[in-house]
Amino acid sequence: MEEQTTESQSTKQSYFSSTKIAFIAMFATIAAVLYILNFSIPFAFPGFLEFKFSDVPILIGAFTLGPVPAAAIVVVEILIKLVIKGSTTFFVGELSDLITSCTFAVTAGIIYKKHRTFKGALVAMAVGTVAEVAVAILFNWLVLVPFYVQVFFGGNWQPLVGMMKPLFPSCTKETFYAFYLWVSVLPFNLLRCIVASLITTLVYKHISRLINSVNHKIYGKQQANGGEATVAKINVAAIIVGAVVVALLVMFALLRYFVF
Repeated sequence: MEEQTTESQSTKQSYFSSTKIAFIAMFATIAAVLYILNFSIPFAFPGFLEFKFSDVPILIGAFTLGPVPAAAIVVVEILIKLVIKGSTTFFVGELSDLITSCTFAVTAGIIYKKHRTFKGALVAMAVGTVAEVAVAILFNWLVLVPFYVQVFFGGNWQPLVGMMKPLFPSCTKETFYAFYLWVSVLPFNLLRCIVASLITTLVYKHISRLINSVNHKIYGKQQANGGEATVAKINVAAIIVGAVVVALLVMFALLRYFVF
């Protein structure tokens, strides 16, 4: 992390310039692959809590591109996953990942955008972690668990309690939230954010320099060939293409779930 800006002057003028859209697509694709390649840690957490490294490219995107592009990366990542694998949770699991990943990355991105120093990055990731963990606990408590119990298990708590018993033999319906929220969801999401923060700290500077170099070359050439008007036209075209791609991903995701 470094004090100087990681965005060129041209990219500061637009949330979605042509180069930003290209990098959003790149980060989203990497995140989607990592999202699909999730895995459980059965000796530490219930099997249905699946660990994934997809927060790493999302957080790097938040620092290099900004908080709004970071949210776009999360959306596209989840849409790609839905097209490839579909949803087994009536989209509620994906909604949970959307909310928690956006909370983490967007919060960190907003803070880092105002304090572009190493200390600012550490504060940004720490605050983002706290926000993500809090939102994960609230969403599981108020939305996710009640939804699963009512929709998937017809109001029967035993299937969920049974999933907790291999790790917590004394878990019952009455003590489920105590074990699940405070001994599972909290440390699980804390670990998820800490791992993403550590990896981002190690690789961010190199990726930031690469993005700066690409921005400088592309925008310098565009401005030399046609000035700001050409740059604006290219940005508009990129936004239109990006919007069409997102619309197609939404359509295919819905078709895969409801038709295939």
